[in-house]
Amino acid sequence: MQSSVKHNPKLRLSLVALACQVMCLSASVAYAQTDAAPAKPAEVIITGKKLGMGLMVTEDAPKARSTITAEELEKQRPTGNAYEALEMLPAVNSFNQDATGLFGGGLTLRGFNSDQIGATINGVPVNDSGNFAIYPQEYVDQENTCSQFVTQGSTDADSPQVGATGGNFGINTCNPEDKQRVRLMQTIGQLSMKKTFARYDTGLLSDKRTKAFISFSHAEADKWKGKGGAKRDHIDAGLNYDWDRFNYVHATVLYNEAMNNNINNLTLSEINKNGYYYDYADTFKGHLTPVKGTAQTETTQSPAYYKLGVNPFKNAIASATAKFRLADNLDLKVLPYLWYGFGNGGVQQRAQSEKAFYNSATGARDGLVDLNGDGDTLDTVLVANASVTKTYRPGVTSSLLWTVDNHEILGGFWYERARHEQTGPMLALSNDGERADEYLQIGKILRPDGKFAQSRDQLTISTAYQFFLQDTVSFMEDKLKINVGVRNPQVKREFTNFGDENNSYKPYALTKKYNDVLPQLGARYRLTNDDQFFASMAKNVKAPPNFAFANSGNIKVANGVATFVGEVKEESSWNTDIGYRHQDNKFIATVTAFWVDFKDRQATAFDPLTQVSTYNNVGRVKNNGLEFELGNMPINGWSFYASLGFNNSKIQDNMQLGSNVFLPTAGKEMINTPRRKAGLSVEYQDGAFWARLKARATGVQQTSMVNDEQAPGYTTFGIDGGYTFANFGMFKRPKLTFNLSNITDKQYRNASSTTVKNTLAIPGVTTAVDTQRYYLGAPRFASVTLSIDL
Repeated sequence: MQSSVKHNPKLRLSLVALACQVMCLSASVAYAQTDAAPAKPAEVIITGKKLGMGLMVTEDAPKARSTITAEELEKQRPTGNAYEALEMLPAVNSFNQDATGLFGGGLTLRGFNSDQIGATINGVPVNDSGNFAIYPQEYVDQENTCSQFVTQGSTDADSPQVGATGGNFGINTCNPEDKQRVRLMQTIGQLSMKKTFARYDTGLLSDKRTKAFISFSHAEADKWKGKGGAKRDHIDAGLNYDWDRFNYVHATVLYNEAMNNNINNLTLSEINKNGYYYDYADTFKGHLTPVKGTAQTETTQSPAYYKLGVNPFKNAIASATAKFRLADNLDLKVLPYLWYGFGNGGVQQRAQSEKAFYNSATGARDGLVDLNGDGDTLDTVLVANASVTKTYRPGVTSSLLWTVDNHEILGGFWYERARHEQTGPMLALSNDGERADEYLQIGKILRPDGKFAQSRDQLTISTAYQFFLQDTVSFMEDKLKINVGVRNPQVKREFTNFGDENNSYKPYALTKKYNDVLPQLGARYRLTNDDQFFASMAKNVKAPPNFAFANSGNIKVANGVATFVGEVKEESSWNTDIGYRHQDNKFIATVTAFWVDFKDRQATAFDPLTQVSTYNNVGRVKNNGLEFELGNMPINGWSFYASLGFNNSKIQDNMQLGSNVFLPTAGKEMINTPRRKAGLSVEYQDGAFWARLKARATGVQQTSMVNDEQAPGYTTFGIDGGYTFANFGMFKRPKLTFNLSNITDKQYRNASSTTVKNTLAIPGVTTAVDTQRYYLGAPRFASVTLSIDL
C-alpha cells in the first residue's frame, strides 16, 4: 500500500503547557549542573557592524565574502541547518528536504555543487574524505553557532582542502559565556516536531582564565509525506583557557547521532503519475513461502518499504585551537583535530542470489548459502543491505603569523590522514521487513568461507597535506591592501578493493597522487572611509572522488594489476572577482562581478536506489555573473536586506560517451545553476517585539546536461517574529519566537543529482537515458520556540 495521501497536520500549541515543560526542564538542569568544556576559535567574524540585522557585516577582505551572524541565526527555526542559514545570499542556491532541516538537503554556490565547496567548522575540514560531500544537518546546534561565512570565489590560503574548486564556507561556534548561565529552549511545531535544548555555561572560574560550556539537544519530527520521521541527539561542548588575548587554548567537541527515514525523491514521471505526496511504501511485501527444490526469485520492492529507507549516522568532531605569542610580532597557531563518522544511507534492500556469494580464492561469485532455510540454494532472497561508511580522520594545521613593517606574512602546513572504510553488509529480513540492526552490524550474513558477505568492501587511505604562504601588504596608510598567496595541496589515495558480491575481480590495489600549485592574488582599495574596490584571482583544484577508483567503468584489472581506463583527472578552476563595497554606519551595499573557468569539471553522484556511484568528466565550463547585496541599520525600527544574483553557466565541450561518440552538451547550462536568484527580508523591531517577512526567488534550473529537463522557477515566503519578556524571578530573558515557512504552500522542486546527462534518447547518439530525481519543497510549516535563561 503506497502512501500518496496528502498529510495536513494542524498546529496544536498550548503556551501554558509549553511554559510548564520548559520550567520543569529548567529545574532539573539547574540542580544537575555539569562541569564540561566549550570553545570557540579566535576567528569569530562578528566584529563588524551588523547590517541587515545579522544578514550582513562590514567586510574588508580583498575578495568576495559574505557573513551572517548569531543575530540572524537566532531568528531562524532552531532545527535549521547550515544550508538553510545561507539561503538568502545571492550566490547560494540551497534547498532542504523538509521544513525542519533535520533531513538535510543540497546547495550550489555560483553553480558549484556542495562537493566542490570547501567546508570547515572552527577551522576543521568536514567534507567527506572520499567523495567531498557535505551533510549540513550533522555538525552543530544552531543555538551554538555564532557566525557562518562564505568566500564565493576561492578558498582561503590556509584552508585545509584538496577538494574545493568553488570557494568555501565556514561555521564558527560560540565561545563559552563569561558569566554562569543555564539556557533552556523548547520548540514545538507541526508534524509532531519538537526540539529540546539545554546549555550550561560555567562562567569564568576562579582563575579568571578558564570557562566552559556543554549543551544537549534532542529533536524529532514526522516526515511531511508518508510514514517515518527524523530523530537527532546532539552534544556540543567547549573549553576556553586564556592566559591573555595573545595566548590561549580553545577546544570543542561536537557529537551527533541521528536516525532518519528517507523522503522519497521522485522522478518527474512519478510526480505526474502519482502526485506530489507519493512516498515509500507503508508495508513490506514479505517473502515467498520457501519450497525445497523449487527456484524462487524475490525482487526488490518499488517503492521500497519506508522502514528500509533510512539514514542512521553517528559523527564527532574534536578540535583545539592553540595560539601563542612568540614575540611582539610573531604568533604561532596550532589546530589539531579528529573527525569520526559511522553510518549508512540509501535503501536497505537487496535481492541476493543464494548461489552468487563471493569466493575470495578465485574471485568468482559462485559460493552457496541457503538464505531462506528451505534446504536448497536455488533461490534469490530479499536481504537488508546498504553502503556503510566508517571514517577516522586525524589532522593538524599549524601556522606562523609574522608582522613586520607593513607586511602580515602567514605561512604554515596542514596534514591529515583519513581512513575511509566502505562496506556493504547483508542482514536477514523478517517477513514484516525488520532486521536485527539499522546500522547493519549485528547478525551479518556469512559467506561459505565464514567471512561477511558484502555488496562492497573497500578501503581508502587518503593522505593529504599542503604548505601555504601568504603576504598581506598595506600601503598608503591602509588605503591599499594587496594579498599574495600560494598553496600546494597534495593528496595520495591508496585504494584497496577486497572483492565483494558485486565484483567479479580478485582483490586489487591502486594508488594515485594528485598535487598542484595554486596561486592567489587579491587587492582592496579604499576610495573613502566608506567606499572600497576589491579584486581577486585564484586557482583551485579538486582531486577525483575515491569511488572513481572502484569497479565503475573507470578501472580495468589484468593479471591482478589495476589501472585506469583513460585518465581520471583532477578538476581545476580559475576564479576572478571584481567588486565594490559601500559601508557606512547606516547602510551597506556590495556589487560583485565574477568569472569562473573550469577545466575537467567533475560531475559525480551516488544513486541511493541503485547504490551506484558515477563519475563523469564534463570538460570545460565557464560561469560569469553579477551579485548584489544591501542592508541597513534600523530606521525607525525598520531594517531591510536584499540580494540579487545573475549567473550565466555554459558547458564548453561535448561530453564523450565512447569512441567517437559525443553527447551534445556544448553551449548548454550546468545543472542546478539558476540564471537568477533573489532574496528580500523586511523587518520591524519595536523594543522587545520584532517581526519580519522573507522572500526568496529562484529562477529556472536545468536538470540534465543536455538541458532536456528543467525545474521551474519558484518563489517562497516566510514570516518570523518574536517577543522578549521582562525578567521574572529566576527566569531571565524569556523569549517567544514564531517561525512560519512557505506560507503560500508552494510546490517546487530541485534536482537531487548534478550528474544526469540526458533524460531523453538522442537519435544517432545514444538510446541510453538517465533519470533525474528531485528534492520536493516542503509544505507550509509553523513552529514556536520558548527560550529562558537561569
